[in-house]
Amino acid sequence: MWAEKQVVLVDDNHQRRHDFGVILDFLGEYPRSFGCDDWLATVQDTESRQGSRNVGCVLLGSCDHRALTKRLREIHEWDATAPVIVFGDLDPETVDDPDMRRKVIAQLEFPPSYNKLLDTLHRAQVYREQFDLQSHHRKQQRDLQLFRSLVGTSREVQKVREMMAQVADKEVTVLITGESGTGKEVVARNLHYNSHRRHKPFVPVNCGAIPRELLESELFGHEKGAFTGAITTRAGRFEMAQGGTLFLDEIGDMPLDMQVKILRVLQERSYERVGSNKTIQTDVRIIAATHKDLESMITEGRFREDLYYRLNVFPIEMPALRERIEDIPLLLNELITRLETEKRGSIRFNSASIMSLCRHEWAGNVRELANLVERMAILHPYGVVGVQDLPKKFRHVEESDEDLQLPDSEHNGRPALASLDITALLPVNGIDLKEYLTNLERSLIQQALDDSGGVVARAAEKLKTRRTTLVEKMRKYGMLRPGMSDD
Repeated sequence: MWAEKQVVLVDDNHQRRHDFGVILDFLGEYPRSFGCDDWLATVQDTESRQGSRNVGCVLLGSCDHRALTKRLREIHEWDATAPVIVFGDLDPETVDDPDMRRKVIAQLEFPPSYNKLLDTLHRAQVYREQFDLQSHHRKQQRDLQLFRSLVGTSREVQKVREMMAQVADKEVTVLITGESGTGKEVVARNLHYNSHRRHKPFVPVNCGAIPRELLESELFGHEKGAFTGAITTRAGRFEMAQGGTLFLDEIGDMPLDMQVKILRVLQERSYERVGSNKTIQTDVRIIAATHKDLESMITEGRFREDLYYRLNVFPIEMPALRERIEDIPLLLNELITRLETEKRGSIRFNSASIMSLCRHEWAGNVRELANLVERMAILHPYGVVGVQDLPKKFRHVEESDEDLQLPDSEHNGRPALASLDITALLPVNGIDLKEYLTNLERSLIQQALDDSGGVVARAAEKLKTRRTTLVEKMRKYGMLRPGMSDD
C-alpha cells in the first residue's frame, strides 16, 4: 500500500470483480470492491466518518460506453486527482470530453498480465503522488523555509520546529529563551519571514549593548534639540519596524524604567519620541529573547512581572547543544558548506574527532562550534581533522579508540551515535551522486531481504514501501530470483 491509500474496484460483473479482487489481494493491494451504482455513496460515507480520504486509484469495469463520461465526471467531482484505470471492454477513446479522457491513465484487458498490472498500478501511484505533492506544496513551502536555518533532527529541534510552525503566522508576542549561542535570533528571523509581515522590516535591537541613557532614544527616536547632541530628528527602532517585527534581544538586560515604557507600548500600541508630546501609533510584532532566568529576576525585583506576562504569551525554549549532540554531524556539514559557499576554505572531520566533539560540553553552543570550524579551516585548509588536530579542550577520546559508540546512559537515553560513521561528507574531488544513491538503495534492499529471509513482503515492510514497488526495484537491479517468496 502506498501512503495507506486503497484501490477502489468498481464493476457490476460479480464474478470478474471477485477474481480481480483475488489478484489484487495477491499483490498486497487489498481493494475495496463495489457495484457501479453504490460505490461512491459508500466511499463518501466512510470518508466523512474517518475525516480523511485514502483512495489511491479507481479501477472501473463494466459500464455502458455512453455512461463512461458520466462515471468519469462523477469521479472527478468527488476527487479531481484520482487516477482511473479502465478494464474489460471499456474504451476511453469513446469519451468526448478531453479533460475526462485524461483521467484514464491506462486500459487493461481481463485477466491482466502480471507485468502489465504491476506497471499500471505503479503508474497510478506516481500519478497520485505527483498531485499530492503539488496540493501540499504551498502548505509545506512555508515550513520548509521555516526550518532551513534550524539544522538538526533531534527531538529537541523537532519540538522547536513544531512550535515555530504553530506561531509563525499568529499575531502574538513570542519570548525565546535559551543559553547564548543557541540560535535565538535564527528563530526570530524565521518567525518573521514566515508571517504575513514578511514584506515589512525585521529590526533587531540588543538591549544589553546600548547604554541605558541612549536606549529610550534608540527605541522611540527623538526630536531635534531633545538633548545635547540631538542635532536632527531621528526615527527609533519602533518606527523603523512599522508593519514588521521588532526583535528585542537580551530583554533581561533592559533597565526597569525602560521596562515600564515597553509595557505601555505593548498595552496601548503607541509611544512618543524623546522630546515630543505627539503620540505615534505603532503596528509591530514584538519577539523578545533572553539567556537569563526572568522568573528569578522577578523574585529579585530586577524584572517587572507584568511585562514578563506580556512578553511570555508564547514561549519557545532553545535547547543547548549538549542536549542535542546527535545534531553535531549535521551542524558540521552545514557550517562547512557555508564556508565553501562563501569561498573561505573547507575542512573535514574524521569519525574520532566528531565523537570527541560530541563529548564536549559546548558552553558556547552552536556559536562555539562555528568558531571551531572556522579555526580548523584556517589551521588545516582542505585537510581532514583528527582528534590530535583539535585544540586540547576538545580532545575527549583517543585517536586509536576502537569503540566510538556513545553510551545511552551518559546522554539521557538518546540513541547511540552509530550513524556517525556513515554520515555523508562530500569528498574533496566530488562524487557521482546517481551511482552513489543507486548502490545505497541496492545495498539497503539486499539487507532488508537478508533480514527477512528472502520474503519480499516482509522486506517491503522493513523499507516502508509497497511490495509491488519493491518488486519493480528488484527487477530493475536484477535481484529477483526463481522461487523467491512473496508471502
